[in-house]
Amino acid sequence: MTALLTKEVDRERTEEVRSPSPLRHRLSKLDNRVSPYLFVAPFFVLFGAVGLFPLLYTAYVSLFDWDLGADDPKFLGLENYRTLFTDGQFWNALFNTFSIFLLSSVPQVITAVVLAALLAANLRGRTAWRMGVLLPYVASLVALTIIFGNLFGPQFGLVNTVLTTVGIPPIDWQANTFGSHVAIASMVNWRWTGYNALIVLAAMLAIPRDLYEAAVVDGAGPVRQFFSITLPMLKPTLIFVIVTSTIGGLQIFTEPKLYDPSAGSGGGAEHQYQTVVLYLYQSAFQQLDLGYASAIAWTLFLIVIAVAGLNFWLTRRAVR
Repeated sequence: MTALLTKEVDRERTEEVRSPSPLRHRLSKLDNRVSPYLFVAPFFVLFGAVGLFPLLYTAYVSLFDWDLGADDPKFLGLENYRTLFTDGQFWNALFNTFSIFLLSSVPQVITAVVLAALLAANLRGRTAWRMGVLLPYVASLVALTIIFGNLFGPQFGLVNTVLTTVGIPPIDWQANTFGSHVAIASMVNWRWTGYNALIVLAAMLAIPRDLYEAAVVDGAGPVRQFFSITLPMLKPTLIFVIVTSTIGGLQIFTEPKLYDPSAGSGGGAEHQYQTVVLYLYQSAFQQLDLGYASAIAWTLFLIVIAVAGLNFWLTRRAVR
């Protein structure tokens, strides 16, 4: 009798577990639906406060003649944008920005892939080599910029000393437009190549080794394996590296700002290396024209989105 009662109690408990009450069932379904949104909500709240709101407010300010400290800004509509598109200094800054971007991002990505392939090889002290390529990124950007400014100094710089030794006349790396772009791009490459190489290296090490073993059986050499297996498998990572390099390269500010401290935000006597962000800084905090600076900021934002999208499309088509 006792055994039968025990079995009956166990059966009732099992049924209670298998068929929860309607309230518990509704709460469980609500938890499954709502919990994921609650977990990601802090990010969107933070993004809205420090990202989306400033972006939209900048668009609002760009429609006004808004001087810093003005009590009653005058509404202009799209006049700031019309003035911007006829501003020769803006087009010069945009040319400088794209020139420095191409001189830095293209060699940077190519070198990062090659460097990652070398770091993936069976080297002695691999950990030390992999940590070593990250040292330029860890170093202070201000100190790095000052050092490169001295290296590319027009009179006593080390680069001109080496050029003179091999019979090449010295170059004024600050006054020369192309020379200043090369110098600034060198700073960017020095700092970011190792960082991007480690990202590519992590993706390389995640490629299944079975693919390479099958390629060896089929008679493929290292070069064929690299172009037929490694590069196609790296496509998502390369897209990420190229897009982030595009965003950072088109917003370059610190390197040209500190390249020649005496030039300020003008980017040289003739604005030969003034970037768009430098021009934005000059308009906002030196000329105190926040409306015009906001128009520059939004125009640059749209340019970055367009170029990043183009690079994303080209990379997807080129790497297969």
